[in-house]
Amino acid sequence: MTTAAAAHGSAPAVLGSLAADRATGALSTESGVFYLAAGHVVHVESAYSPDLGDLLTRSGALPTDGWWEAVERAGARHRVGRQLVDSGRLTAGALELCHLGALFDAAYFALARDTAALRFRPEAAHWFGTVRPVPVTSVLRESRRRRDLLDRIWPDPAVDTAPLTRAPGADRADLPPRRGRTLARVDGTSTAAQIASALACRTFHTLVELRRLAADGLIIPAPPPPVASVRPGTGASGDAWDEPDTALLRRLLDALEAL
Repeated sequence: MTTAAAAHGSAPAVLGSLAADRATGALSTESGVFYLAAGHVVHVESAYSPDLGDLLTRSGALPTDGWWEAVERAGARHRVGRQLVDSGRLTAGALELCHLGALFDAAYFALARDTAALRFRPEAAHWFGTVRPVPVTSVLRESRRRRDLLDRIWPDPAVDTAPLTRAPGADRADLPPRRGRTLARVDGTSTAAQIASALACRTFHTLVELRRLAADGLIIPAPPPPVASVRPGTGASGDAWDEPDTALLRRLLDALEAL
């Protein structure tokens, strides 16, 4: 198989099969992408978790210009990680530690929704490159461990992905410092990933604090924003708006141009 194709079964089952076949490529789920090399996971991305560059730059481990310099120099060769180490921007140990943390954080979200909407692209490689390959069994085991732990704290996974707001009367005066800082970032619009990014903190650590806040009755998922009432054929400002098909095509065009 040399072109992208639908993969049938649950994400853990398909990952297991790819590992057994020592496959190389990218498996896309509903909420993330697993990159594999010779059956091992080498990178994971999810929109629900800050990416590695965001974590490195916001934490102060790497200046923003240093990150983008490495991307520009080595992204096309899939060697961004190696470029960061060779240029002296990061030590190999620091890069490995941060990369593994980001990989496991993203994998938790990429596996959160068990869906049959999977697609595998053989030989696809991530531009960051390989740091330390992780066995699929280790990724699946760690994701289950995290899910079980979070569910013991508070069993509603909506806290992980929904915008969050403070419950009436929520007070952070008596909270531990990390939990207090987390609550301070809950503003009615930010998700767990955005809060983790703002705090330059690992997503899983932020989820633990958010679920504890939910268990204490201090935060809840924010209600959806009200739908603006507009006259047929106009936008919110009264201007003529696109037909749905045209609007969709324009969004797709913008996305393709961004890529």
